[in-house]
Amino acid sequence: MNTCLRAIATAALLLMLGHVAAAPAASAAATGHSYVDIDGYISSDADVNAWYGAVYQLNRNFDDICGDTFCEGDYSNIQALRFACAVDSGNGEVSQCVWGFAASEESVDPQTGRVLVNLPGWRCVAPLAPHTTVSQLLTALAGAEPLYAALPGTTRSLYDGLIDCL
Repeated sequence: MNTCLRAIATAALLLMLGHVAAAPAASAAATGHSYVDIDGYISSDADVNAWYGAVYQLNRNFDDICGDTFCEGDYSNIQALRFACAVDSGNGEVSQCVWGFAASEESVDPQTGRVLVNLPGWRCVAPLAPHTTVSQLLTALAGAEPLYAALPGTTRSLYDGLIDCL
């Protein structure tokens, strides 16, 4: 996908994710909880390295399987955007993780010569068990294939969540 289309797809998905992400903030005030992005929660070098290593491997795992699974059919160029998690800053429990994806489908209008572009986006929620801690999540996602690892307290993986989503 060229840089311009990738920027448009990313912007469209971020706008879509932003509208959905606004809802939990209101409920957080009602419950007395305060949630932060996992990037703002982890502080030790080991946790930072574990998180960014897991995200790197997740993207690699997705790229490795995309052509044989999710990227067949209408959208052969699905791109993983960001894997983000919200953490309760008081107790370190992960309330939700979401993985954003975007793609495009281009065609030429034979009457006008214009290129038509369809830019879908997906917001894939990870199948996390309630009360999963950051430490448990980081441990589960360690290694070369975190996409297939069973998430803490479940028999499901992030791959299973993608099957439900994409």
